[in-house]
Amino acid sequence: MVSSITFPHIKAKHIRNHTSCFTMMMMKVLCIMMICMVVATPYAAALTCGDVNSKLTPCLNYLKHGGKVPVPCCKGVKGLNAAAKTTAEKKTACGCLKKAYKHLSGIKEDNAIALPKKCGVSIPYKISPHTDCNKIK
Repeated sequence: MVSSITFPHIKAKHIRNHTSCFTMMMMKVLCIMMICMVVATPYAAALTCGDVNSKLTPCLNYLKHGGKVPVPCCKGVKGLNAAAKTTAEKKTACGCLKKAYKHLSGIKEDNAIALPKKCGVSIPYKISPHTDCNKIK
């Protein structure tokens, strides 16, 4: 049997005050944590050209020479499609693809346009240096 220990010198009023202070402090800490999470989330999830390039690097041989699309390439295409959910992210991905066209020589436009379909992915724009990324929704 567990007996309760009482401390006659500590009054119930003091215990309630300490409990109340502790509860208020915990609420403040939780609020600060929630604010930090809300503020940090958009920046942590933002899609970058580095992300786009790393996902599509396995596709370079196909983009330049055609042929069979490698499995790692399709994995990257599907990963990029999953990462670009919002309109802003789709526009970012489009802009990054256009930059890659300018910096990498030998990419055949027909191969780039066909790539998503060959990987079983539907995107709302053509992968082309002529695509107007601002029109993507």
